Order: sequence, then C-alpha cells, then structure tokens
Amino acid sequence: MTAPSTSRLPEPRVSPSVAASTNPHLQITGVTKNFGPQEVLKGVNLAVSKGGTTAIVGPSGSGKTTLLRLIAGFEHPLAGRIALNGNTVAGDGVWVPAHKRHIGYVAQDGALFPHLTVGQNIAFGLDTAKLSGGRRAVAGRVSDLLEMVSLDPAMAKRRPHQLSGGQQQRVALARALAREPELMLLDEPFSALDAGLRVATRRAVAKVLAEAGVTTILVTHDQAEALSFADQVAVMRGGKLAQIGNPFVVYTRPADRATAEFLGDAVILDAWMEGSLATCSLGGIPVRRPPAQGPVQLMLRPEQIRIAEDGDIRGVVVDTDYFGPETTVRLKLAVPPELAGRPDHRYPGGGEIITIRHWNASIARPGMELCLRVVGEGVAFPAEQGPAAGGAAPVTS
Repeated sequence: MTAPSTSRLPEPRVSPSVAASTNPHLQITGVTKNFGPQEVLKGVNLAVSKGGTTAIVGPSGSGKTTLLRLIAGFEHPLAGRIALNGNTVAGDGVWVPAHKRHIGYVAQDGALFPHLTVGQNIAFGLDTAKLSGGRRAVAGRVSDLLEMVSLDPAMAKRRPHQLSGGQQQRVALARALAREPELMLLDEPFSALDAGLRVATRRAVAKVLAEAGVTTILVTHDQAEALSFADQVAVMRGGKLAQIGNPFVVYTRPADRATAEFLGDAVILDAWMEGSLATCSLGGIPVRRPPAQGPVQLMLRPEQIRIAEDGDIRGVVVDTDYFGPETTVRLKLAVPPELAGRPDHRYPGGGEIITIRHWNASIARPGMELCLRVVGEGVAFPAEQGPAAGGAAPVTS
C-alpha cells in the first residue's frame, strides 16, 4: 500500500463531539517546528478542554513527542501559538519558560533520581515555600501523594531500583503531581512495562488524574492505549493531525484509509456505491455519508464480520492463528449470492482474502466453509486512496 503523502494531508477531520470549546484549557494554533532542514510539525491545530484527557497517537517519527515538548516549554516553535487558559505561553513574541507553565511531565522511563529515595524524589517536586511545618509537613505531603497513586507510604524509604516498573511510574506521577499542575503531559509512560502491568498501571494513573481533575495529554504509539485512556484522540501522521475525535468515532469512522489501518485491523474491499449502499463480496453494506458514487473502497473492522449459521455469505478458511481468548481466521470469500450467475463489471467477483476474529477455534479449521454475516455500517473511501482491485488484505497495526 502506498500511503497518501503527508504533505498533502487536509486539515484534520474534527468530530462534532469535540467541536472547539469556547474556553479550552490548551489551544494550539498553526504550530510548526523544524530541526535543521527537516520539517517535524506542519501547522498543528489542537484544542484540549479543561479536565479532559487527550491521547496523541501516531507512528514513530510522526512528531508526537516534539509537540509534547513544545507544550511543556522544552522547545520553541518555529511558528504558531500555544496558549494555556487563554494566555499565550509561546508565539506572537511571547515565551513563558517551562517552570512557570504549571505543567507536570512524566517521561517514558520515569526519570527518577537513582541516588535519592522514593520520598526524596517526590519531595524534589514540592514547593516547600507553600508548606508550613518543615520536614514533618514535607513527609506528610509525600505520604499523601504516595497514597494518591495507590502506593504504601512506607515505600518512601526505598530506592528506585527496589521498585517494579509500574511502581516507578507511579512514583514519577506522584512527583509530577507534587507541584499541583494544571496540565499533565505523559510521554509514553507505560511503553516499557509488560502487558499485564501496563494495563493495571494505565488504569491507576487515569483514575488518579481524573479524581484530581487534572487536564491530561498522553503521547503514545499504542492504539489500544489511546482508545482506552482518553476521551479525545488525535491521530498524528507526518507532522500533521489526520483526525481528532472521541475514541469511538475515530475508530469506527476513520477519516481516511491510512488512519483506519493505523488504529487497528481493517478489512478493505473494493465496492460499488449506489446511494448509501456499497456492494462488495460481502454483499450490500450500508454506508453513512458516502464520499463518492461508483467505485470506492469499503472498510470494515474484523469484529463486524460474524460467523453465523444463517449467514448468506460464504468463505473458505485459509488458515488460523490462535491467541487464547480469540482466534484470527483468514478466509477466501466466495462470489456473493446476488451476483452469482450474472457477472457485473461494476462489482467484485469474490476471491478476496479477509481476516476475522472468533472466540471458538474449533469451528474454523483450514478448508472448512463458513457462513458469515456483517453487523453494522461500513466506511467508504474514494477508490484512489488505496491499491487497485484485490486490495482486500487486512493490515495489523
């Protein structure tokens, strides 16, 4: 597949559910950034509401961390404006240094000081001028912060190397919360953790930040993490935002094929659009607001294609991959019943290979013919967005 040139990406499609707020906590307008001759950010626009959680997701090298560093005040934008609570902190001749922006920052590795105890690491983030009571007040505040991130206050005496990866990330979060930031920036803080610990730590961090009412921005390349963590997802590609919306909208109604394939497994089939019905090898699939009539590419998620005894779509199992709770099944589609015996050059004639998911590995074995049905709507993209006929191979992101 040849991805669309990022230099020609349109302005991001913004879901009505995240239409620009009249009083956003963070407003990024036309921000660009170069490193030497390389353009890293190309006119980024983003609004984050107060108390909200936004995930910026994209492949490595798309500009996610650079954008986060600009918000934090670690880098200067080449052009554009960044405002917090309506006040410009970068751009228009204004520059507010990082330590005056009331922003917390948690790096990928936690960045704890190895020579300090857990308590000393957290206390490093405290503004002692605001605490009366000396060391006892500091110790009390450290205990409160440890409890806030679900850690035993007794851990204050340990060194970072005596903690698990998940515990270290919670300590880093406690240190960032110590200064009572208005905005928290999380730079892929869970990526170094194993799968089970990553999910548990992510949930704990999300709970802490939600209860504290802190506006949060998470940068990640993990699609599932972005979709589960945030109430707004911004998909970045090639230094631009391709789509902004709530997780459900971005996943089920992606703006283009590249976004669809990046956010998860996608079944892409050639189809013929008439009105709001796309006809393909899976039969007639309804499409909301089709972008064109005639030849299009239809996108479905694998979970929309179900094995059903009463299904009128046929497919022969090519192979399977067993993953415990689910099995991915690759199928070769037969000619749709409505097209059998009356070939029509407008419609595909079957034979595409697609991938679906099913919980029961025993009912899908190579060579078996399965009956299928499709649930829900598809998403249509203009035919020129992807390869020509036969481009049915799903992509695993």
